[in-house]
Amino acid sequence: MIRQFTGKLFNRNKLFLQLKQLYKSATSFRNVNIFAFLWLLFYLYLLICQILMFFASTFGNFLDKTFETSDSYVEMVPLKPLQLKAFTLCMRLATELKGEREVILFAYRTGDYDELNVWRELDGRLSFYLSGDGVFFQVPELGALKTHLCVTWDSSSGAATVFMDGRKSLTKIYKKGHTIRAGGKVLLGQDPDSYLGDYDAKQSFVGEVCDVNMWDSVLPDRTIKDLVSGKRVQRGNVFDWETIQLKISGTVEVIHREL
Repeated sequence: MIRQFTGKLFNRNKLFLQLKQLYKSATSFRNVNIFAFLWLLFYLYLLICQILMFFASTFGNFLDKTFETSDSYVEMVPLKPLQLKAFTLCMRLATELKGEREVILFAYRTGDYDELNVWRELDGRLSFYLSGDGVFFQVPELGALKTHLCVTWDSSSGAATVFMDGRKSLTKIYKKGHTIRAGGKVLLGQDPDSYLGDYDAKQSFVGEVCDVNMWDSVLPDRTIKDLVSGKRVQRGNVFDWETIQLKISGTVEVIHREL
């Protein structure tokens, strides 16, 4: 998974001049009062934060699952319980799986129910299911080139949509008044037909996935387009890819990549 650079461009010459001026000011300490010196220290702190944010933003990981298996998956640990009346779920993914084959893209299951599953269906449509029948979208098929995918849903209106590379599908009304229940596990790569078990290799995901973020609200269309282009937006408060805890099982590779 690749964490996209979303900050400002790093201006090395400007930073050098700032540090040079800071040094000159600090070395003339006898000519300034204590408040000015404390301000200089604070300014230096801000510059260091700028440097660290730049380097943190230019590195990242992606998950690679190369083979069709029934025992390889990644468990994602959420930042908060998935007791949801609305959500936006986004990710970047690529797969070369073709033909009449279901592919699980995201699975959240409690002890008794598939609370939220996102699928590529047999006929290539995208769908998601909330504890029962699903809602389906006729969209361009996923392929070997990375696709930015977002799914949104709001219980109050039932509005459900899909975004592919920032392009919005039509809106469908689905599960109005429903609540997604907490207490389950979230997996990438497999669909558990029981609680963390009964996996089917013929439904498993094979390919690359990264930038998996989730919010407990429906993001504005403009924000989703900003995500596609790599702009900095509010971090996911359910899943935040920059800080996420992953539990790897089987033959899933976590690959570190410099942009």
